[in-house]
Amino acid sequence: MNKLVKKVLSAALIMCIGLSMASCSSKKSLTVEDGVLTMATNAAFPPYEFYENSKIVGIDAEIAEAIANKLGLKLVIEDTAFDSLITGVQSGKYDIVAAGLTVTEERKQSVSFTESYSTGIQSIIVPEGSPITDIDSIVNGDYIVGVQIATTGDIYMTDEIGSERVEQYNNGADAVQALVTGKVDAVVIDNQPAKSFVAANEGLVILDTPYTVEDYAIAVNKDNEELLNKINDALKELKEDGTIDAIINKYIPAE
Repeated sequence: MNKLVKKVLSAALIMCIGLSMASCSSKKSLTVEDGVLTMATNAAFPPYEFYENSKIVGIDAEIAEAIANKLGLKLVIEDTAFDSLITGVQSGKYDIVAAGLTVTEERKQSVSFTESYSTGIQSIIVPEGSPITDIDSIVNGDYIVGVQIATTGDIYMTDEIGSERVEQYNNGADAVQALVTGKVDAVVIDNQPAKSFVAANEGLVILDTPYTVEDYAIAVNKDNEELLNKINDALKELKEDGTIDAIINKYIPAE
């Protein structure tokens, strides 16, 4: 190796050490250098994330925007398949995942979770007059259940009744359409999207008995403790000043 090459390499190494981790390594530290916080979501989950014209809006979008403002960063939202969200933040492609994402022990093996900012309920959608009256009807029968792939509804139902009786779809809307056309007997999905889907499709109802209750949180790369702590600090402030409640109440009015 000649002296000129050694000098170039040495200069590059010094420059990399002097810059933030966000610039010289995979995207695992707080992205202060470029001033951007990249959020991955699956924008087919109203009222948490959905399209309004060409813009992604909803509870998660507004909470993430409020967090970014607290951190002095610009929020950029990327819409992607739900089953690629966790791997995307693991690889450093995205800084965070905010997608009505339920905290589970399995997911904790792959990512870190912030403090919870909302609670969700898994509900069961069936056609009016269905013989399915609760989860026991499904477990003890031979019914086919539609789910969004990689969601907790998918995980829970596959564990309960086996993959042979679970039909996976790319999003909740496709699962509900399968129910409307008789391809599945029920759909298990989060309660708030369930309400939107039932309102948009005549002849469907949500069973009175919820399947399970869950906590929603933001997912962060396990190596990015700095970002995790800063988001938790921001969430605490946003809870204390009423911002979180105001955002949730905007999309989910108190009944």
